[in-house]
Amino acid sequence: MFSVVFMSTSIESPIVVLDSGLGGLTVVRALRQALPAEEIIYLGDTARLPYGTKSPATVTTFIRQILCYLRPCNPKHVVIACNTASALALSAMRSHFPDLTLSGVIEPGSRAAVQAAGSRTFPVIGVIATEATAKSRAYETAIFRRRHRASIVTRPTPLLVPMIEEGRGCDDPVVKLALQGYLGPLAAKGIDVLVLGCTHYPILRQLIEKMMGPQVAVIDSAEQCAQDVARRLRDRRLLRPATGRSAGVLRCLVTDDPERFAVLGSRFIGMPLAIPEWVATEELEQAAANNRQAIRVPA
Repeated sequence: MFSVVFMSTSIESPIVVLDSGLGGLTVVRALRQALPAEEIIYLGDTARLPYGTKSPATVTTFIRQILCYLRPCNPKHVVIACNTASALALSAMRSHFPDLTLSGVIEPGSRAAVQAAGSRTFPVIGVIATEATAKSRAYETAIFRRRHRASIVTRPTPLLVPMIEEGRGCDDPVVKLALQGYLGPLAAKGIDVLVLGCTHYPILRQLIEKMMGPQVAVIDSAEQCAQDVARRLRDRRLLRPATGRSAGVLRCLVTDDPERFAVLGSRFIGMPLAIPEWVATEELEQAAANNRQAIRVPA
C-alpha cells in the first residue's frame, strides 16, 4: 500500500495553463477577459515544440513532466491549452493526477461547433488542426457524441504553427498562400462551421474568416475553453471576486528563449509581456522522477 498526498485548493489558488509554445496564450487572453481577478501561471514548452508532429507517448511524457513540476503551485484548475496534448494526453493525466482538476480545448470547441451548426439537418463541420490532432480523430469523436447526423472534414495544417511561432501574421504572403491551400478544399465541400483546432490559429482568425466568407461560422477553441473554465470554477465556488481587486497576476515560464517569447507573446495576449522565467527541461524531468519515487514510498 502506498501513500499519496492530496493538496486542497482555495479561491486564492492559481489557474495553470500549459502549451507547447505560444498558442496557449490565446487561452490566457480569453481567461483574463472572462476572469480578470484570477492568478494565472503559464508554461510554454518552447524547447520541445511543436507537439503536433510528435508521438502520443512523447506528448504524454512531456505533459506529465510539466504537471509534476507545477503541482506544488496547488492549482485550482489546470488547462491543457494545446489541442494535440488535449487529444493525446488529457485522459491519461486525469488518471495520473486524480487530485487535480484538468480540462482541455477539444470538448469546449466541439460543443460550440455543434451549437453553431444549429438546426441544419446534416451540417458539414470542418476542422483544421495539427497532424497529431487530426490523426487522433478527437474532434470527430467529441462532435459525434453530441451530434450523430453530421459530416466532419478534418484537414491537417502542419505549416501554420511554425509560421505563427516565427511571428508571421495575417499580412504575410506565405501565410496567405498556405491558408489558400488548406482552406480551399474545405470551402469546396461547402462547410457550415470551421473549428480552429489549435490554439495558435486564433492569431489568423480574421484572415480565415475573410477567406471562408460570412456563411461559415468560425469557432475559436480558446474562447470556448475560457468560458468552460469559468463555468467549472463557478460551479465549485472557486472564482475570485473581481470587486475591489486589481487585475490578477500572470506568471509565465518557458523552457527556451525567454526574450523571444516575450516579444512574440505580446501578439497573442494583446499586451506587453515581461520576460518569462526560464525552466530547464532537465528540471521538468527531475520533477517527474521525484514524483515516481514519492508514490513508491510505503505508507
